[in-house]
Amino acid sequence: MSTPHNNAKLGDFAKTVIMPGDPLRAKYIAENFLDNYKLVSDVRNIYAYTGTYKGKEISVMASGMGMPSMGIYCYELYKVYGVENIIRIGSCGSYTPGLNLFDIVLSTTVYTEGNYALTLNNEGCHFVEANSELNDIILNKSKELNIDVVAGNTVCTDCFDLYMTDVNKFLERIPENFNPLSAEMEAFALLYTAKVLDKKAACLMSVVDSKFIDTVATVEERQTGLKNMIELALEASLEIE
Repeated sequence: MSTPHNNAKLGDFAKTVIMPGDPLRAKYIAENFLDNYKLVSDVRNIYAYTGTYKGKEISVMASGMGMPSMGIYCYELYKVYGVENIIRIGSCGSYTPGLNLFDIVLSTTVYTEGNYALTLNNEGCHFVEANSELNDIILNKSKELNIDVVAGNTVCTDCFDLYMTDVNKFLERIPENFNPLSAEMEAFALLYTAKVLDKKAACLMSVVDSKFIDTVATVEERQTGLKNMIELALEASLEIE
C-alpha cells in the first residue's frame, strides 16, 4: 500500500525511523551507517531507506522543511506504515549564548504560535512534550558514549527565524519563563502527531547558527558535519523496544 507521498510497501519500514529534514542527509546516513540498506521510497525525492544498524532493522527518511511537510510524512509513517518511534535529527538555531556550533540539543517541550494542532485535531494547543521514554534512552546513551547533550525547551517557527523582519518581536511573544534553548521548524508537528496517534517521538538537533555567533554552518557542514548526533540517534535506537 502506498500513499500520494510515499511509494513504499507495507512492511518496508522498521518500527523505529531516524528522520533528518534533508533527503541528502538521509542518503548519507544510509550509505555511511546502515548495512544492507535499500531505497524504499523516493516520491518527490524525499528519500527513505531501510537497512540494519549493528544487526537491528532501522529506517531513515527525510521529512522536508517545515511543519506541513513533517506533518505529512510522520503521520503516514505512524498511521499507514506501522512505525512506532521517530527520532528527528535536525538543525537548529541557538537562543542562548552557552551553545556553540554543532552542540547537540534534545527537545523536552516544544512551543509554536502556529495552528498545526488546531488544523489537524481541532485543539488550540501550542505546547507539546517529547516522549519521556525516548528522551531518557537518548540521554542515557549520550552519557555512555560521552557525547554532550543539552536538554531543554524549543520553539518551532512557521518561517526561518533568520528571515524574520524583527526576531526580537517574536521572542517577546514567547510565553514568559519558557526560556527556549533553540529554534527550528518541524518538531511541534512531529511531537503533536505522535501524541494524537499514541506513538513516540523525540527531537535531537545540532546547532548550525546562533543569535550570539556570527558564523553560520555551510551547506556541506549541515549535510555531513553532524556525525555525533547521527551516531547518538542510531545507538539510542538499539535500546528502543
